Amino acid sequence: MTQGWRGLLKSAGDILREDDDPAEPRYDPVHLAGVLVGCMAAAGALYWLLWTLLVFEGGLPAKVGPALSVLLTDKTLADYGCCGPAAMGAFEGWRGNLSALLMLVMVLFILLSAYRKTAGRGT
Repeated sequence: MTQGWRGLLKSAGDILREDDDPAEPRYDPVHLAGVLVGCMAAAGALYWLLWTLLVFEGGLPAKVGPALSVLLTDKTLADYGCCGPAAMGAFEGWRGNLSALLMLVMVLFILLSAYRKTAGRGT
């Protein structure tokens, strides 16, 4: 029984000592760490972007209705609590919401152009 374990350990040691095949891709832990950090940063940026667009100060969807009613009906900004730049009422946080919307459109445009560029190459 002991001889079996020794043989198994010897073969495991031989596997660890043998040279790597030069045609095989090398494992680099720095690349793995870079991919992990990049994925976490991208997920955090996407979370911030969507949170700013949809949640910050009521989100952009909550401001669309009042903005359309101000533009298309007799309502005024004062009807929605807007009393100047200090008190925006229903439109509080609109700059952040619109900037998030513009950034999201820009990111989507960049991703779409990168997809079209790589899709044209084929594999």
